Amino acid sequence: MGEDSRQIDQQAVVSERSKRAGSIAKAGGLDQALGSGALTRFQDITLSEAIVLGLLRQGVSRFLCVLGHGSTDLGEVLRAYEGAGLLKTYCVRHETEASHAASALRWVTGEKAAVVTSIGPGALQALAGSIVPASDGLGVWYLLGDETTEDEGPNMQQIPKHEQNLFLRLFGTMGDAYSLHTSEAVGTALRRGLVTVDHPHRGGPFYLLLPMNTQPRLLERFNLDELPFGEPPSLGKAADDAAYESAAAALSKAKRIVVRVGGGARDCGAELLKFLDLVDGMAVLSPLVTGVIEYDHPRNMLVGGSKGSICGNHAMEEADLLVAIGSRFVCQSDCSRTGYPKVKAVININTDVRDVTHYGKTVALLGDAAPTLRRLRAVVKERGAPSSGGSSAWFNDCTAKRKEWEAFKAERYAKPCLYSEAWAEEVLTQPAAIKTATDWARANEAVSFFDAGDVQANGFQVVEDDRLGRTFTETGASYMGFAVSALLATAMASEPFYGLALTGDGSFMMNPQILIDGVCHGSRGCILLLDNRRMAAISGLQEAQYNQAYATWDDVEVDYVQLAGAVKGVLALEGGRSVDELTAALDRARSHDGLSLIHVPVYYGPDPLGGLGAFGRWNVGNWCTDTQALRHKIGL
Repeated sequence: MGEDSRQIDQQAVVSERSKRAGSIAKAGGLDQALGSGALTRFQDITLSEAIVLGLLRQGVSRFLCVLGHGSTDLGEVLRAYEGAGLLKTYCVRHETEASHAASALRWVTGEKAAVVTSIGPGALQALAGSIVPASDGLGVWYLLGDETTEDEGPNMQQIPKHEQNLFLRLFGTMGDAYSLHTSEAVGTALRRGLVTVDHPHRGGPFYLLLPMNTQPRLLERFNLDELPFGEPPSLGKAADDAAYESAAAALSKAKRIVVRVGGGARDCGAELLKFLDLVDGMAVLSPLVTGVIEYDHPRNMLVGGSKGSICGNHAMEEADLLVAIGSRFVCQSDCSRTGYPKVKAVININTDVRDVTHYGKTVALLGDAAPTLRRLRAVVKERGAPSSGGSSAWFNDCTAKRKEWEAFKAERYAKPCLYSEAWAEEVLTQPAAIKTATDWARANEAVSFFDAGDVQANGFQVVEDDRLGRTFTETGASYMGFAVSALLATAMASEPFYGLALTGDGSFMMNPQILIDGVCHGSRGCILLLDNRRMAAISGLQEAQYNQAYATWDDVEVDYVQLAGAVKGVLALEGGRSVDELTAALDRARSHDGLSLIHVPVYYGPDPLGGLGAFGRWNVGNWCTDTQALRHKIGL
């Protein structure tokens, strides 16, 4: 009798859920259903349904799922709401892939998604992938199965230790996390997540841990008004008038101003150009913001850092004043804090109090980049600062270095093929292949994603973006496999786009399941696999430091065209041994209505024309002693 009652109750829950989902869909959304009276505020719903409703209210309607025994109840709710047309689930084959795809969707389109996993290994694989949104400031939801709350004994796949809340502690180290041990706290949990995922300046991952026994718990007469919505307010311009005056005074005394443009300056391109002209500044860009000012602008010194450019690193080395805008000063971006050896003063614009005070000798302007820069420019103009008109000694010096860099690259592009010992024939170099591909992407309005390693490092030295949004280079975590997984976002976006993932053979094999998931969900894009049969970035680093490469390659031959072609729906192509053959392959890939892969053998070896080199310092390996000593000597 009792079993029958529970079964009837469960059927009633499912039936009422379906009716509720239908009412919401017919009304056009939860708020419309509440406003029209189609749905009353007080509902008997499970915790899992409350979470899905709460996320829908926040505009989260895409769920990337690897379901398991730790998420079956949540999965059942998603099934019902997808049936009503309120959301879309994407079942994928790896949690890290799901995380990358959600991050790419937020980065490219601004649209939100949630990653759904089971307990244990799946959740941990999502955690690993979440270092990307944590590093790059991208808001992504994570819904993770967790051990039961009654501690009846070890749950399969929990952390095997007699202690509670271990996953909460673990995930809370990476970012903001909340465990729904108490179902009635769902409103608070969703509000905490909203503030994290939709943070106005630096979003991040939010980990919502869902114990298996609380997911199906019925919340009787739950008030739907407890489900939060809206956006946290932005900080606005820096408010310290004295700091503006101090900054303007420092700018008036400086002779060689470098402006470091970080990810937090994505929205201030127009203000940045006016500021550069006003103060005779030269811009050095983070790889995150190539295109914030167009490549050809005379004040654009391109990328700088331990894998920078001749002109970018020259501007950093010779500047006497640094203006940092929205930068976190990652080790490679500022040569492990040695990138500005002659700087005597720093003006730092940032929305994070720790980042804005990173360097000594700093005038800190705590606020949004664009309005703060606008206010600073007004104060400088009030003081009567003259514009150089592009003819100062500093401008001319940096311009000469920019010409030197362009000539350096042109020399490599003029020799696109070199003899490779690994391939026993002439093959394309990475600079030539990347130049060909990114020029093609720009001409064909394709969005380029770069995977980690040598492809990434050469990539941000090569790209010639004329606007933001053409290139996404995941340098925050430098996660192998990000670019290929990002192609799943082409199928998830409200406004579909064509993606080009530039990857190495090592990065591709980190997440090859995109071949299947991309076909399954209708991705439109191309994987350009640059194959040098090794981890070339690390081999090159080893040879530069120790004159020997070690354990960064093997002799296993892989037919990537045959591998990709084994998946029905994937167009697998050879990219050839010349620029013309690669261009023809890219054109064929673009005409394919789906996912394609182009395999291109590329050069690795001692010939300097095979790469773009490095022009900065880095606190790594046997360089650490000298780099650290210089840092302490500079004392910035």
